[in-house]
Amino acid sequence: MASVNPPVCNFGWRAPDFSLQNVDGSTVTLQSNMGKHGLLIMFICNHCPYVKAILPRLIQDVKALQILGVNTVAIMSNDPTDYPEDSFEYMQKISQEMAFPFPYLLDETQQIAKLYGAVCTPDFFGFNNKAELQYRGRFDESRKETAPDSTRDLFKAMKLIAETGHGPKEQIASIGCSIKWREA
Repeated sequence: MASVNPPVCNFGWRAPDFSLQNVDGSTVTLQSNMGKHGLLIMFICNHCPYVKAILPRLIQDVKALQILGVNTVAIMSNDPTDYPEDSFEYMQKISQEMAFPFPYLLDETQQIAKLYGAVCTPDFFGFNNKAELQYRGRFDESRKETAPDSTRDLFKAMKLIAETGHGPKEQIASIGCSIKWREA
């Protein structure tokens, strides 16, 4: 698995709308999930070691962000053909086992990942309450190894966005496994 870094934040870029199926069968849109002070959209999957390494801490941070008026959605865009662990059924299983406090959405056509320019898992997009991009950076400095005392880059950035509407000027790109695109 090769590591991939997404590009830096394009401040002010407007979030494209989406309408995707949640693991509970409901349909979720951008507007139906926008928080009072912002929205975190994260592209994740079930098999990625980078995602697995941060998942418990990510869930804690998402819960803390909810208190600040920032909602979160996770989108899974990988083609599960070669990665059965990324199937919809396994998405449902992991969401339930980990008690995800956010919708976990299937991007079956991969169109939303393409619209957002997502390149890896995890890939974080932090928007203010006007759906303007303010953060496109890493979760923290831990990479695949757990580093519980590391700086909480994502949380700090989303807290700043909740308080001011603007993200930090200095951001360090996320790192993760590439999106598993369908072959044409």
